[in-house]
Amino acid sequence: MASVVGVMRDPAIRRFLEAAEAALGASSGPEAAAAAGARVFGRCRDRVGAAGGAEPAMLPVCGWIEAALEQAEGGPRAALADALGEIVDRLEWKRRLSADPADRAFWDGHANALILGPGGIEDRSDVWIGATVMAPGVTYVDHDHPPEEVYLSLAPGEWWNAGMDWTDPGMTGLIYNPPGIRHAMRSGKAPFLALWFLPVEAAAL
Repeated sequence: MASVVGVMRDPAIRRFLEAAEAALGASSGPEAAAAAGARVFGRCRDRVGAAGGAEPAMLPVCGWIEAALEQAEGGPRAALADALGEIVDRLEWKRRLSADPADRAFWDGHANALILGPGGIEDRSDVWIGATVMAPGVTYVDHDHPPEEVYLSLAPGEWWNAGMDWTDPGMTGLIYNPPGIRHAMRSGKAPFLALWFLPVEAAAL
């Protein structure tokens, strides 16, 4: 995935984006999910963002990432798991800003990282592409945001939003959250690992 303006993209990010676009294109899901994904990857083709300056950082829950990635081996998203594995150690894994230390299960049991977006390996504001890892038995807090969002799972998990009951999309499905909808996700007996893709409009910033 090269840039039309001739700026060279980080090779590992290029491989990740190619694998992510292929995985999303091969997945089943709402038409809105495919359209949102197309906007994300179209913008990535049109322009390469600046190199991000965030320092890599890990949290204890990141110890679950390797086991989660192994769950994708041999499956339809194996190439994407391999591409993510190449960059895991370069990401700044952080707790959700609103996380409450009193909620120990959530505080200790989740981490998010931006791959492309503000503070990501590729710094830009028009798309947010990132990852979330959770330990087994953790529910991510209900939240919402203006941009629409597509989730692609690399390890088992379930999603809920205000218009949908708890749903497991499996390793061939997608989850779509319309703009501004309240939503959450949860892990089961195994670790959770998912990628999220948001085309961000200027009005939503």
